[in-house]
Amino acid sequence: MNTATGETAYRVAFALILFSCLGVSATYRLRARREAGAIPRRNEGTELILGRLLFGLPLAFALLAYPIRPDWLAWSRLDLPGWLRMSGIVMGAALIPALVWMFRSIGNNISETVLTRDEHKLVTHGPYRWVRHPLYTLGSLLILSLGLISASGFILAFAVVIPAGMALVVVPQEEAHLVGAFGDEYRSYMTRTGRFVPKLGRGSGPTT
Repeated sequence: MNTATGETAYRVAFALILFSCLGVSATYRLRARREAGAIPRRNEGTELILGRLLFGLPLAFALLAYPIRPDWLAWSRLDLPGWLRMSGIVMGAALIPALVWMFRSIGNNISETVLTRDEHKLVTHGPYRWVRHPLYTLGSLLILSLGLISASGFILAFAVVIPAGMALVVVPQEEAHLVGAFGDEYRSYMTRTGRFVPKLGRGSGPTT
């Protein structure tokens, strides 16, 4: 396989994984909106809105640029070995059914904001049995996967920046709302689960 053909194959794999994951997300989010309504993003406050724009827009540009105009990201290209880029493809392909599992588990409780719906139910089954925020985990792994496939240092940088922003800004606010909604039930849930990865040596609680 020559270099041009190989790069085209990476771009095709990148696009298939990206748009498959976006399709899964859109399908379940639209269903939740129809059945349970949506919380307006403006209710989150200016800080979070600006943060999402500051980091979300450059990332969206990069994710769309690579499969369409990879030369726009040539300045950030890394000399990654083929096996590492292939591992990104394997990881990305595995994330598609994992996303389906996560969205099926949370159902209509999915929200595009840190706020909690009045009728929100505490979900502790599926991946939520071990991890409180599997969506953020899977999203971060998706960015890592796409960064490896594209060999783009710019995209890979977001695999560090986005999880850090989630951990420092987004999740604390989201969990504060969940504690406000569920009180001791959520505090107990926090003690036996990890934010983004499972807690080692901890038993899981009952499902709801």
